[in-house]
Amino acid sequence: MLIVIKVWYNFYMKYEKMMKAQFIARPNRFIAEVRLSDGTETRAHVKNTGRCRELLQPGATVWLEDHTARMGSRKLAYSLIGVEKQRKNGSLLMVNMDSQAPNQVAAEALNSGAICLPDMSLLTLVKGEPSAIRVSISMWRMQTERKDTWR
Repeated sequence: MLIVIKVWYNFYMKYEKMMKAQFIARPNRFIAEVRLSDGTETRAHVKNTGRCRELLQPGATVWLEDHTARMGSRKLAYSLIGVEKQRKNGSLLMVNMDSQAPNQVAAEALNSGAICLPDMSLLTLVKGEPSAIRVSISMWRMQTERKDTWR
């Protein structure tokens, strides 16, 4: 199942191989225990390290992205992408739990010109945050290069 979530105005996040599950527990900030539709209990990676206690209640319907066909170096086959929250009027609201979504949407909006602020015409490059590992390697290289030039 393909799910497309409207995140902001005309910007959408696309998730493939989505499936519903039932939330059981969250043993730590990176893992959720869930029950799949066939009754199997498994663990899913939580893409949002915030508490989310008001959303992740036992029995809540959650949406998982299935990565079994493209595991690579992943440890868990599923990622928890969204949770259904019932509104006061009884309607359901899908809440995106993917904390990477805002950065992707902002980059897309900047690149398309949908976000336009004073002096935005001076913007020449939209670049995401570097990962902590890349920053550490870069810092190590800078220190190594400096040591080499001081000799």
